[in-house]
Amino acid sequence: MVLPVPRGGRWTATDLDQLPENGLRYEVVNGLLVVTAAPNIRHQLLIQGLGRALDDAVPPWLVTLPGVGVLIGEDEPIPDLIAAIGPIEWDGRGIPAGQVKLVVEVVSKSTTLQDRMVKPVVYAEAGIPHYWRLEINSFKGQLPGESLPVLFAYELGGDQTYELTHRVAAGDVVTLRSPFEFTFDPGTLLP
Repeated sequence: MVLPVPRGGRWTATDLDQLPENGLRYEVVNGLLVVTAAPNIRHQLLIQGLGRALDDAVPPWLVTLPGVGVLIGEDEPIPDLIAAIGPIEWDGRGIPAGQVKLVVEVVSKSTTLQDRMVKPVVYAEAGIPHYWRLEINSFKGQLPGESLPVLFAYELGGDQTYELTHRVAAGDVVTLRSPFEFTFDPGTLLP
């Protein structure tokens, strides 16, 4: 497959319109085209379970959406799940970052670097107040006896970087109070 060359040497969200719909996920992060395989079933089941749980917890002024792009300047990263202020301003492309209150990424083997290192910086610089990362595979830094999945919840600090507020393993119940109150056990997200 031959991809078109972006104008000006940098990819933009509008360049995504020229790409084929072939089961791959195309994102633009920091002007670079990021291509990943479609998420596997386990990943999708976790997102579906989290989405259902969040739908029951979010206040009426927020909506949750899986797999939609977030417009950040000319970039368009695609988090696994977002909670955004409704009604959604939809231009056919993505959700403006200013409406997004929470982004959630589920780390897959093919997205490890993006989900742990690159996207959090991009989301923080865009001013998105909350970032959650879910680890579903064994990972470096996993604590002895820590069951998967593990939730890492971050809140945006005054220096435009995320600060860890919670680390919660499967089997532990947590109540997060921001951006809304939400009580759950990460272990309930996978069958």
